[in-house]
Amino acid sequence: MTAAAPPGLPAKMHALVRAFVSTPGLVEETVAGFGTPAHLVFPQVFAENLERLRARLAARVPGYRICYAHKVNQSRAFVVTAQAAGVGIDVASAAELDGALAAGFGPERIEVTGPKGEGFVRELVGAGVVINVDNLWELERIAALARPGTRVPVLVRVSGFAGTPVSRFGVPLHRVDAVIKVLAAERERIEFRGFAFHLDSGEPAERVRAVESCLVLTERAYASGLTPSVLNIGGGFRQVFTADAQAFDAYVHALRESLLGRGEQMTWAGNTFGFHLEDGAVHGTPVFHKYANTVDAERMLSDLLDTELETHAGRTIAQIAAENLLEVWLEPGKALVDHAGITVARVEFVKETADGSTLVNLDLSRDTVTPADQEVMVDPILVPARANAAANSGVTGVFLAGRLCLERDLIANHKVWLPRCPQSGDYLVFPNTAAYHMDLSAARASMHSMPPKLAVVQRSGTFAVCPDVDYRHEVA
Repeated sequence: MTAAAPPGLPAKMHALVRAFVSTPGLVEETVAGFGTPAHLVFPQVFAENLERLRARLAARVPGYRICYAHKVNQSRAFVVTAQAAGVGIDVASAAELDGALAAGFGPERIEVTGPKGEGFVRELVGAGVVINVDNLWELERIAALARPGTRVPVLVRVSGFAGTPVSRFGVPLHRVDAVIKVLAAERERIEFRGFAFHLDSGEPAERVRAVESCLVLTERAYASGLTPSVLNIGGGFRQVFTADAQAFDAYVHALRESLLGRGEQMTWAGNTFGFHLEDGAVHGTPVFHKYANTVDAERMLSDLLDTELETHAGRTIAQIAAENLLEVWLEPGKALVDHAGITVARVEFVKETADGSTLVNLDLSRDTVTPADQEVMVDPILVPARANAAANSGVTGVFLAGRLCLERDLIANHKVWLPRCPQSGDYLVFPNTAAYHMDLSAARASMHSMPPKLAVVQRSGTFAVCPDVDYRHEVA
C-alpha cells in the first residue's frame, strides 16, 4: 500500500520566474555576485499584469486611469516600467514623489494619496499633481495655501460605507456635506475631480456599496454646481498565491486536525495562526486567509464594472460611468507586482530540536519576507547548491528559522515539506514576495544589512540581472 503524500502548498509562479529559478546554476550564480538574502524583481511580469488590467478597462469604459501604487514596493524597475507604459503613479510620501519625478512622470500623471502633514501639503500645492484628500483639515489647508489663479486638482477620499469596517482613512460619509461646502466656496482655488475610496477587503458587495455611495455623492456635488469627472475605485485587488486550491484546502484541513491533536505535529510551539479551539473544534479565521484566494485582480475588476445596480435601472457600473462622462481611476499595487518578485535565502545550517523537529536556519529574518503577524502559506523552492547536488534524503518535513536571536524569528511556523532535507549552502526561493513583503517590515536588527534588490529581465531566452537602482527600460 502506497503511503499518503505529505500535505504541500505549491505556489503559483509566472512562467518567466519559474524558468529563471529552474535554470541549472542560475540562482547560485546570481546571488554569488550580489550576496544573500536577495530580492529579485521581474519588470516584464509587472508589464504583463498592467496590460491585463488595461484590457479589462478598455473593453468597458471609454475613459480610465491606472495609477501604480508605489508604496507596494520601492523598486525603481517597477516605477520605470510604469512610466514607460504611460500610466499614472500613486505616491504617498515626499520621497516617492521625488522618485516618480526622477523616473520621468509629469505632475499630471501623479496622484498623491494617504495622510499628509503640513509640510507635505505645502510642497504639493502648486506642484500640479492630483491630491487625493484624506480629511477636511487637509482640504482647508489646500484652499488656504493655493496661489491666486492656480487651481489645485483634488479628489476626495470617503469612507464609512454600510457594512464596511471603520477606517482611519478618508472623510466619513456624514461629513461630506462640509467638504462639498468648502469645494463650492473655493472653486476658484480648488479643481474638484471626483470622489475616491480604497478598501482592503476583497468582498465584492463592499466595493459595490462603496461605488453606489460615491455615485450618490457625485450627484450631490453636481447639485452644488461642481463638475466631478472621476470615480476612483482605489486598489486592494487580490493576488493568487496558490497553484492548487485543493492542495491548499487539504493542508489547512491537516493543520486543523493537528491543532486538535490528531495526526502529525504541524505547528511550531503550539502556534494556532489565529484559530481558536472550543468544544473540541477549531474555529476562527486564520492569519493566512489571503493565501486561500483564487480570484485574480482582472476578474475582480471585471466583475465590479459589470455589476448591475438596481438603483440605476439595472445598468452596470461601467455603463453608468460612461453615461455620466466619469473616468474610472484605480490604484493597484499588489495586482501589478503579483508574481513579479522572489526572495532568495541561503541555508546556514540544519539542526534537531528538543522535540525531534528539524529546523532549517536561513540567512534572513521573518520580516524580510512577510509582516510579523502573517504566515507565508506557499512552499519555498529548494535550489541545491552545486556542491550538494548529489544529496537525496527524500521528502522531509521541516520548520524554517531566521537569523535573529529571537524565539519569534520563525520564517515558517507551520511544517514545510521539501523534496529532501536541505544542507548548508543550499538555497530556498520564496515566491511572490514583491507586494509589501520586501520593504514594508524589513528592519536592520542585529545590524544586518538590507538585502540587495535586483532586476531580472529575459532577452532572447537569456536572463540578465542588474541592481534594481540601475535598471533601464528597453523598448521591445
